Amino acid sequence: MKWIVVHCSGSRCNHPFTVDGLINTGKERFGQPSYHYYVQRNGNIVPILPESVQGVHAVGYNHCSIAVCYEGGLDEHGAYADTRTELQKHALYELLKQLRADYPQARIVGHHDLPGVSKPCPCFDVSEYAELNT
Repeated sequence: MKWIVVHCSGSRCNHPFTVDGLINTGKERFGQPSYHYYVQRNGNIVPILPESVQGVHAVGYNHCSIAVCYEGGLDEHGAYADTRTELQKHALYELLKQLRADYPQARIVGHHDLPGVSKPCPCFDVSEYAELNT
């Protein structure tokens, strides 16, 4: 793997977006779930796709990346925002640390850090996890 790509679900912080909702959205749009892991607001980390299965989350990078998605990314009015809870921040850090240990050559990036991506997903600066890339 070359990349560990962090995404947001693009859901409002005041409306739960279930695991089934995330899976079904991927199936409807791409014929399969999009992400390998989902980090819920309560800090639960839910495996969605086996790491050996290619996700559908970043055009041109799906074949060489692991996709991590956190629940949220929109404020209560639907505007892009960093809506991660403290539990999500902690769980996301621990998950990224483990993935980086499993794939030491992989770089942790936000979806918006990839070339050609114009949306602000994951709605925060992933460089806060920069020490994991060293």
